[in-house]
Amino acid sequence: MDLPINHSNEQLVQAAFNGQSSIFDELYAGNEIIRYKRRRVRKHLMKHLSPASDILELNAGTGEDAIFLARQGHRVHATDISSGMQLKLSEKLILQSLAGSVSQELCSFTALDGLQNKGPFDCIFSNFAGLNCTDKLEQVLLGFDPLLKPGGLVVLVVLPKFCLWESFFVLKGKFKTATRRFFSSKGRSANIDGASFKCWYYSPRFIKRTLKGKFDLLDEEGLCCLVPPSYVEKFPDKYPRIYSWLSKQEERLKSHWPWKYIGDYFIISFRKS
Repeated sequence: MDLPINHSNEQLVQAAFNGQSSIFDELYAGNEIIRYKRRRVRKHLMKHLSPASDILELNAGTGEDAIFLARQGHRVHATDISSGMQLKLSEKLILQSLAGSVSQELCSFTALDGLQNKGPFDCIFSNFAGLNCTDKLEQVLLGFDPLLKPGGLVVLVVLPKFCLWESFFVLKGKFKTATRRFFSSKGRSANIDGASFKCWYYSPRFIKRTLKGKFDLLDEEGLCCLVPPSYVEKFPDKYPRIYSWLSKQEERLKSHWPWKYIGDYFIISFRKS
């Protein structure tokens, strides 16, 4: 059963990810850049996460991160808007005997006040731009405080308003790709296997301003600021030496200006005051 959602874009997001849920893992399993992104996000998260934490994961998808965290000794409450994604996660948890470490709830992150499991949690985590699927990010962020314990951690992976790699696509005549983050305050169309919905782009400044007063900034870094975005998926195979060099340079520069602001994503973390 799907969630009763009034917000029309959320209905479109729900339908898109329900449609892709059965093939989602297989579709991206062989993508080296996606594996690279997961390693980077997990390294950032584990650097700040306390042992045996209770984690609220937003837009958990098929549960790749939830399962990883459960294997590290954490307890995860995995939420998502897509019943299809939640079903795939349920199947994985049974196969891997992890149902005791990962709980599930069908819930939009725009409705956190309606969560059945309100924690409080040690960490709120959202990966790979799920939060870009709403124009109500301020509302979402303001809902974090009552769900977190004192000193609780927030780690978010978000699409910024500018991506260096995407800007290069203008040289190939792909103007729509090169400029899709520009002038996007009213949202830009995204497409998954023919299912369209809107997404919005956010600056780190917006998130810091919204959380200011109740949360202290811990860390921020660019993700795929030198390494190409994952949709340039054959790059590591075609140019292995260049890919290796770019990975090393990104590791060195990821937290420095301007690189932390011009990646395909940024990773940002906070500690509750």
